[in-house]
Amino acid sequence: MVRYLTMRLGQALIVVVLVTVITFVILHVLPGGAARATLGKDATLDQLAAFNHDMGYDQSLVRQYFLYVGRLLHGDLGYSYQLNQSVTEAIGQRLPKTMLLSLLSTLLAVVVAIPLGVIQAVRRNRWPDYTITSLSLLAYATPIFFLGLMMIILFSQVWPILPAEAPQGFTLGEVLSDPAGLILPTITLAIVTIAVYSRYVRSSMIDNLNENYVRTARSKGMPEWRVVLVHTLRNGLFPVITLLGMYLPALFSGALVVESLFNFPGMGRLFWQSALKRDFPILLGVTLIISVATVLGTLVADLLYAAVDPRVRLRGRAS
Repeated sequence: MVRYLTMRLGQALIVVVLVTVITFVILHVLPGGAARATLGKDATLDQLAAFNHDMGYDQSLVRQYFLYVGRLLHGDLGYSYQLNQSVTEAIGQRLPKTMLLSLLSTLLAVVVAIPLGVIQAVRRNRWPDYTITSLSLLAYATPIFFLGLMMIILFSQVWPILPAEAPQGFTLGEVLSDPAGLILPTITLAIVTIAVYSRYVRSSMIDNLNENYVRTARSKGMPEWRVVLVHTLRNGLFPVITLLGMYLPALFSGALVVESLFNFPGMGRLFWQSALKRDFPILLGVTLIISVATVLGTLVADLLYAAVDPRVRLRGRAS
């Protein structure tokens, strides 16, 4: 286990370094360079020169990269002159809200998708399987902005029981003070995830239901519910563990649309507004945070997978 852990940590570190290299390169190929992208098109030549000198952009590329990494390690992601605040502060105000929305939608997706996948596997090639599969494919194929609009029209206009706008506020406490406003954004973001997770659970459950240990359990007279829920489901959840770490970019892309649609003050809406304003420091900062979070999420998923399945550790040791 120690060797497997060391190997995965090393791989994650290499990927994080590559992410910093890519963001560093993007920073230098922005229109007009990093100084113009940060200060804006109205900055004078003297202001650009002073900025390049202060940030070390007038030195060699190797020296610039290490200065860039040093600033990242100290939590300095740059400064947004359009927002008149540091990128770290801007992201720090909105990241907890996006994490809350992603956490709620993921929990809802897991709670709903696992039973649906089990039902599909147990009743495969029957009407419950066909019905859930059809609905899952429909949900997966429907654009998330259209799902959000349908939610707003149905539950805020036709049947006005929920607010069309998400909770507003600068702090997480202010957002949590209006839980009803979180229902529609959470459901909208969770629908596509439910469709994906349920299909993976179904496929994994079907594979495990055909294994020899399931036949042995049934031959011993074990109740079918125990065979399915205790023995088969535990092994059938392995793909979901991996998806939880790897699905982070998809969650953020969905959050970008959902937050803009429901006017939710999170990172998704910040990224969208920054893209419209060409606020490159914010765009790069958000990209870096999401990339590193994806690497860490994948690492955690690998470690959880190894913790519940010893065969993963054995394969890693053999390789």
